[in-house]
Formats: sequence, C-alpha cells, structure tokens
Amino acid sequence: MTRSSLRTARRWLAAAVLGTLLTGCGTTPDADDDAKGGKPASATDATDVTVEPIEAAREITDVHGVTVRTDAEPQRVVCLVALCDDMLAELGLTPTATNSALLAHPDFLGPEKAADIPVIPGGFLAPEVEAILSHEPDLVIGLEDTHGKLAPALKGATTFWPVQPDNWVDSVAYLRDLAALTGRTEQGETAERTFRTKLAAAEREPSDHTALVIYGSDENFGVATPGTDVAAGLFPKIADYPWESRGVEGTYSLEEILAADVDVLFVETLSFGDDSAKLSETLAGNPLWGEIPAVRNGDVHEVNSEVWAKGRGTRSLGLVLDEATAALR
Repeated sequence: MTRSSLRTARRWLAAAVLGTLLTGCGTTPDADDDAKGGKPASATDATDVTVEPIEAAREITDVHGVTVRTDAEPQRVVCLVALCDDMLAELGLTPTATNSALLAHPDFLGPEKAADIPVIPGGFLAPEVEAILSHEPDLVIGLEDTHGKLAPALKGATTFWPVQPDNWVDSVAYLRDLAALTGRTEQGETAERTFRTKLAAAEREPSDHTALVIYGSDENFGVATPGTDVAAGLFPKIADYPWESRGVEGTYSLEEILAADVDVLFVETLSFGDDSAKLSETLAGNPLWGEIPAVRNGDVHEVNSEVWAKGRGTRSLGLVLDEATAALR
C-alpha cells in the first residue's frame, strides 16, 4: 500500500481524523476561551473536574464558531461521523441512522442492538443524500471537512451540523452543545464529569514509559500525533509521547521508533476484511521490529480502531484512557 492510499484508508476507517491523515491541526481555541463549561480551552492544561451546568437551548454556537438552531429538541438524528454516535450514547439516545460501526462495541450498544440501526449507504466519504433524507432527520451531524459539501443538498430539508474536533476539549464542548439542543442536560453533565474525573486521575500519576500509537495495514504505517488525532492528544498528559505531526506528507520509520526507545506501542490495524492480518504481525516481518523495546518486552497492544481512531467522544476517549493507563502501569 502506498503512503497516499494509507492516508485515504485511515480517513475512511478512522472517520477522517481532522481531515486528511497527518495534516496539521486546525484552529485551537485560546487558553483563555470558555470551553462551554467555564474551563480553559487547552488540551494540555491540568484537567479541572468541576462541571458547569448545561442549559437547554434552541440555538448554540459551537467551539469552532458554527451556529446551529433547531425549532424543537431533535428527535431524529442521523450520524455521519462516529463522534455523533458517541455523544448520543452518552446522552442516552440512539441515532435514527448512522454510517459508523462504533455502536456495535460492547461498551456502547453491543452488536445485536446496533444491528437494528439503519446504515447510510455510500460509506463515510460519500454518504447518499437521498438515503439521509429518507430518514426524515431533524438534525444531521457530520465531519466538516468531509461532509461540509453536503450542506447545500441538505439545506431546507434538515439542520446540518458540521463538527471538527481538534482535541478532547472540543469533544467535551460538542457534547455540551448537543446536550443543550436535545434537553439532555443532566446526562451531558454526568458524562462530562465522568470523563474529566478519569482524565484528571490519570494525569496525576503519569507513566514514565515512552508510548506511541501507530496505524496501518502493512509496513507503510502512520503515526497518530496530538493535533491530528484526538485520542493521541491525551497521551502527553499520561506518558512520555514526544511525537508531533509533520504535515500531510509526514511519516515515521521503524528506525526512528527504535532510536526513541519506545517501550509501549498501541497498534490500530486498518481492517479490509475478516482475514486481514494485524499490523503488528505484518511489521514482524521487518527485522527492526523485533529490536524495538516494546516488542522485545511484549508491550505491543492491538486496539479497537473504531474506538481509538473514530470515536473521539467522551465515552470513546474514556475507553482509550482505561486501556492506555492499564498498559502504561
């Protein structure tokens, strides 16, 4: 697989983590801005566990300045990005239709209940407008840089909300906004408090391990970095994670990972069928792989890409923290 096709594949599988893979991060709120909960809007500040009340609203302006208005509490929500499914789950709701497999995870609905939710045809990159509108949604949530092109076709028929989370602070802000629109304010506060408490506990006892999250399906692997990946943005708070985005063409080599003494590796395999080999198994064919401390010590952890790459909401990020902190002890 070429580097170009690798980026395209993870964009499909990983819900286009901040646009095309390994792109530079988008606008980050000032540290003095209010992150919808009276908290410093910085993903690197110490985490405050207090949660400001959420007030129900018919109109919100989100963390990236997008204004969304609904005439009533949305009852029929179509999710084009897994963050939407994650937020609805946190609020005790389910989407009318989705194009994500996140809800099949046992910590969400599980496979049986998730199978009852209609899937929007066309996949993540090209969901069919007619199929979306056939569900008569009063709110459609998609990723701005991927689904923003659908806005003209949806205008007048439904309310479209393009989201684009850069970090966990954005994810919390989006959750609070959806809680306000749906009237699920208490559930939103509870979910935010649960996540903040978990993150604060993890960062009080950071690991001295050097960690890395990689993804791919063959030796052309990529690296998840803060600023381009919401889950990876948690790692500088809980471990030594000295990896930064290099832009759209940026990538890492096994030689660099070996030189950095990475002793805990998290691996997201991009699956293209039930018989797809795990990325860690594919990389095992490279003689340098076995020299990496994490590999020598048996600290390579294959993780669920739906949760780690696609979810990006507070429930998914909470699961990432659970798995990461357990492995980093």
